[in-house]
Amino acid sequence: MRSDTVRSMLMFFEAMGRTKEEMEKPMIAIVNSQNELVPGHIHLDQIASAVREGVIAAGGTPFEFPTIAICDGMAMGHAGMCYPLASRELIADSIEAMMLAHCLDAMVLVTGCDKITPGMMMAAARLDIPAIVVNGGPMLARRLGEGPPGALLFELSGCGACPGLFTANSMACMAEALGLALPGNSCIPAVYGRRLQLARQSGVRIMELLNNNITPSQILTKKAFDNAIRVDMAIGGSSNTILHLMALAHEAGIEVNLELFDKMSRTTPRLCSFSPSGPYFMQDMFEAGGLSAVMKELSLKNMLHLDSPTVSGETVGQIIENAQSTSRDVIRPIDDPYDKEGGLAILYGNLAPEGAVVKKAAVRPEMLRHKGPARVFDIEEEAVAAILGGSIQKGDVVVIRYEGPKGGPGFREMLTATINIVLTGLEADVALVTDGRFSGATSGAAIGHVSPEAMVGGPIAIVQEGDIIEFDIPKRTLNVKLSQTEIKKRLSKWSTPPLKREVKSYLQRYSALATSASTGAILKLPSP
Repeated sequence: MRSDTVRSMLMFFEAMGRTKEEMEKPMIAIVNSQNELVPGHIHLDQIASAVREGVIAAGGTPFEFPTIAICDGMAMGHAGMCYPLASRELIADSIEAMMLAHCLDAMVLVTGCDKITPGMMMAAARLDIPAIVVNGGPMLARRLGEGPPGALLFELSGCGACPGLFTANSMACMAEALGLALPGNSCIPAVYGRRLQLARQSGVRIMELLNNNITPSQILTKKAFDNAIRVDMAIGGSSNTILHLMALAHEAGIEVNLELFDKMSRTTPRLCSFSPSGPYFMQDMFEAGGLSAVMKELSLKNMLHLDSPTVSGETVGQIIENAQSTSRDVIRPIDDPYDKEGGLAILYGNLAPEGAVVKKAAVRPEMLRHKGPARVFDIEEEAVAAILGGSIQKGDVVVIRYEGPKGGPGFREMLTATINIVLTGLEADVALVTDGRFSGATSGAAIGHVSPEAMVGGPIAIVQEGDIIEFDIPKRTLNVKLSQTEIKKRLSKWSTPPLKREVKSYLQRYSALATSASTGAILKLPSP
């Protein structure tokens, strides 16, 4: 046992009230991201307590420690948005530090929102010791009808992650689809007793994983990532899942690239239509049969690797064998999907040689193809001021650059810009193209992750006011109507500008080490 190393320090544990008998058992970490700032995390002490009971019942000794959690919604619209994605690496690093410094045997990862779940899974892959993920679950929501201009209005009830298929719930689905969480992790509402049951079961199961030496490397195989990407496309998940799955694959030593996402998208029907781009919430998925029912539909067309193992001890095929959808609207049959293709698309062209990402499921049909003049802004706030000031006209393409991993720095969400495009009634006529990223709540023709980003001299850096930008999402193209000669000429005159905002030390380090969005915006040391 890893914990044998620290048992020699028994006197310290006795000073904290631990008994000799407790210290003779496996030492299980409960990594808890609870805090009093984030709705998706406020209740996680309850989840952690249930995990603790399960660990004790199964013969382990639990040790809880915290990690940070930032709410993207609360960080929106100000400089705080530089931090959420950058916190993903801090979370993974902090878990690594605690686990290795204290030589714990296994860990249960109690998580809630957007960057916390992938950060925790990255730590699990990196450490490769027995681990299991337990999400806090989604909020309940009550529909209040349609609001201008067609936005779904709803009222939130209780704690939990945002109720639609935003990034938090998308990543909870990914944890389950990958096999790192027990069935039901993705959509059991936060306030339901079954969520606490799942937590207790996870506490028991971590002991079984430890006793059988089942580690993440046995779960996070290429087949597991194929399954997760298929599921992601079928449910219409957040565009942020691409960043997080690529970062997790990097930690797991698995090759996952943008081409794989696009291949899966082209061949996976979208079976669900969740808020913000559809009428349903995660509680509807739960009542309709859960993620297992979605996966069952995919299996009918041989779209999943059914032999992939999971932390439950069963294969994917065994888990979904008896699953079925109880609603043909919430989870469409495989032969009658919402869309014949998946929810995300990868675009390429002279404006995005390394790729760009769009949530195709959230784009109006009339905006799947568009051509218009560029309205160029070097920071989101300037673009928002122009949108609200009425200077953006129908047909325009709003270009926001220097918002990528290095340029932001921190790869901010451009949700303030997209929301204001919607609220000013321009969603059906105006597109947004950026090297920044988007929230799972984004709707409209919002094309992000343009790579290479402007800060490293990507072609988006030399777009000028009035240049014609053209995209065709079905054909997966994104171009500026300039010759390669003109692009090279402009780039030859371009030089790296200073950051657009003053940043503190961590963001300076992040900017220096962050890689392209096309590789998951992971951190890498510079080559010697």
